[in-house]
Amino acid sequence: MSSNKTKNSEKLQGDLEGKKDMYSRGSGSAANGSKPLRKISPLGMRVLVKIRKDEDLTDAGLYLPEGAKEEQEESFLGEVLEVAIALDDETDEEANISGVPLGALVLIPRDIGVRVPWDETLRIVETSEILAIVHEVNLT
Repeated sequence: MSSNKTKNSEKLQGDLEGKKDMYSRGSGSAANGSKPLRKISPLGMRVLVKIRKDEDLTDAGLYLPEGAKEEQEESFLGEVLEVAIALDDETDEEANISGVPLGALVLIPRDIGVRVPWDETLRIVETSEILAIVHEVNLT
């Protein structure tokens, strides 16, 4: 049992080293004075979504006051940063149980999900509340 804890701890440390830009800085402070990194692991059929902010620019090219465009929108586009996972006891492999691919762009209603207290752009969202998976295609 303790070897699994050690293995999980080492894996988490490796994940943090490889994905530092994905994790939020908390409001607390570490012993050395820097803010600690926080990794959110959704439970159940939930995913962690980072809301993409659009420019405050209208289609006609006029700049809007900060947040004015967001107030008019019914939904947000976001990127899935973390998914709910399960660990297979026999193979020690992680499996995505949420049904939503990691890194996918998703469309979610404006007032859905639980906001993360230390980062306004992060939300924990039930997979049943996701409206669509969005595929971006570059036309050349």
